[in-house]
Amino acid sequence: MTTAEKIRAMEDIWDDLCRHAAEIPSPSWHRDALSQREESVSKGAETFTDWEIAKKKIREKL
Repeated sequence: MTTAEKIRAMEDIWDDLCRHAAEIPSPSWHRDALSQREESVSKGAETFTDWEIAKKKIREKL
């Protein structure tokens, strides 16, 4: 497979996964991580950052 063919195959797979996202269960570790994050936020130890602001900060670091 050429590089272009590999990229196209990955795009096709990703598109299919996105169309069927509800069928993909989250792993248990993800639920645990979200619970820990929620607890930290409720205690004031962590805060949320708006996604657009977070993306901007990431881009500025690159």
